[in-house]
Amino acid sequence: MSRVTLVTVAYNSAAVLPTLLASVPGNVDCVIVDNGSQDTDEVRHLAATHGAELVISEHNIGFGPGCNLGAAHGTGEFLFFVNPDATLSPGAVEALLAAADAHPNACAFNPRLREGNGKIAFKRRSKLLPKPLWLPREAAERDGDLPVLQGSAIFVRRAAFEAVGGFDPEIFLYHEDDDLSLRLRQTCGPLRLVTAAEVVHLFGESTARSPRTAALKAWYMGQSRVYACRKHGMSRAFAVALRDAMMQLLSPLTLLSARKRAKHWAYLRGVWAARNAPGANQPFLTD
Repeated sequence: MSRVTLVTVAYNSAAVLPTLLASVPGNVDCVIVDNGSQDTDEVRHLAATHGAELVISEHNIGFGPGCNLGAAHGTGEFLFFVNPDATLSPGAVEALLAAADAHPNACAFNPRLREGNGKIAFKRRSKLLPKPLWLPREAAERDGDLPVLQGSAIFVRRAAFEAVGGFDPEIFLYHEDDDLSLRLRQTCGPLRLVTAAEVVHLFGESTARSPRTAALKAWYMGQSRVYACRKHGMSRAFAVALRDAMMQLLSPLTLLSARKRAKHWAYLRGVWAARNAPGANQPFLTD
C-alpha cells in the first residue's frame, strides 16, 4: 500500500492535468475529483491512462469540499493535495516523506513552490494572521516552521487532517488553506517548509481567464475573506474587507481593464454579501 495519496480537484482542467499526472511517481496513489466540469470525458480518459481513480461530482461543490471528497477515497498515511496546474519535481514526494519522518511532531508540510518562470512563490502572511506572525521574505530560503500553508500543494498526515475535520465545507473557494492551516497548527502540531521538495505551479492556469471567471473567483474571495476572518477572531473583519474592496475598485488602474473592473466589482459584492451572514456561501450569479 502506498504511503501517499495525491488528491487533485479538477474544474475544466483537462488541458493542464496531463503534465501533473505524468509527474506523479508510480508508487503514489492518485485521486482526481472532477468538480462538475464540462470536460469529464477527457478527464476520464486521462485517469484511465495514468492509473488514477476518478471521483465525479455532478456539480461544482467548491475546492475544499472537493478535496474532502477525494481524501475520503484515498488510503495513504499522507494526503498530498496538489492543484491540477502544478508539476511535481523529481524526488519531491521522497523529500516530503523524509521530512515527515524526521519531524514526527509536525503535522503538515509545504514543498518549495516555484512559478512557471522559476521564481520562488512563498506564502509568508495571511489575512487570518496578525502582522507580528508574518514571516520575512528570507524565510523561503530554508526549512522551518510556517504560520500557514500555501494551498496549491499541501502534504498532510491523514490522521491530522481527519482530526480537524478536513477543509471547512462552508468555504467554497479562497482562504480554505489558511483556515485549515490554523486549525492544524492549533490542534495537531507545527507546519513546516521542505525546500528539498519542489513543485512548479502555474498559478491560475487551471481554469480559463476571462472577465466572467475573474468575477466569479473574486466574489468567492470577498465572501470567504469575511467568513474566515470572523471565524478566526480577526478584528473588524467586514469593515476592513469593505475598505480594501473600495480602494481596489476606485483605483485608476481598474478603469483601464475590463477584467479588473469585473474582478473588483465582484469582490466588493462578495464582501457585502457576507456582512450579515457569516456562514453563508451563496453562489455568485451573472446575467
